[in-house]
Amino acid sequence: MSHAEIAAPPRAFGQTMRRDVWWLQPALVFCGLSIFIVYSTWAAFQGANYFFGNYVSPFYSPELFGSSPHSWFGPKPGWWPNWLLFSPALLILWAPGGFRLTCYYYRGAYYKAFWADPPACTVGEPRSTYWGERSFPLIMQNVHRYFLYIALIFIGILAYDVWKALWFANGFGIGVGTIVLAINVVLLGGYTFGCHSLRHLIGGFRDNLARSTTSFACYRCVSCLNKRHMLWAWMSLFWVGFSDLYVRLCSLGVWHDFRII
Repeated sequence: MSHAEIAAPPRAFGQTMRRDVWWLQPALVFCGLSIFIVYSTWAAFQGANYFFGNYVSPFYSPELFGSSPHSWFGPKPGWWPNWLLFSPALLILWAPGGFRLTCYYYRGAYYKAFWADPPACTVGEPRSTYWGERSFPLIMQNVHRYFLYIALIFIGILAYDVWKALWFANGFGIGVGTIVLAINVVLLGGYTFGCHSLRHLIGGFRDNLARSTTSFACYRCVSCLNKRHMLWAWMSLFWVGFSDLYVRLCSLGVWHDFRII
């Protein structure tokens, strides 16, 4: 008995038999990421209004060099070229930015939203072949595990910023800004500690977790956060931007920080 093979014709870009609004999710992702990228880039290049008393924007922390009281090593260094714009945020944002850029969830999100690769399941895409992440520049995505190590350090630094936000000129207190920065650490922690790479790391680099009770327990703990990795990713992205906006508007006098205690 002979068998005939019928090859389905390739779909043109955007061609699909789906009748649902498949384009809505990538459109919303495109808008959300675009708004954050534009705002965070603008905020990073300001180099001003990023602190208010004991509050410091997470976009600028740790402030290695700068003019605020939160600076670790003093003002702008003398070796910085005069012709080059200086902002404390430009010295450190590459780390959290790189962590998100190479994140397993965000890859799938912006591959669809920005590159239409593919725009959605069973929807025609612009190219007919797929090379994966084995060639440049996508092979650079594999550095995500190394950005994770740096991101874990940043969580500790931002947690210390919350501690500093508890101490005002007249002593201990809690302001709205304190709560804003604390929520930021919780959301960023949920996103970071639910990272796929952390599951492999905290599981002891094991392929068979049943061989170690401790590794399996740690793996399950991270997996609890990983189940909502997309939710943690979006909530933390929104809140870190809002945290910068809150500190910025307080610094400009547009908003007034309310002391709860």
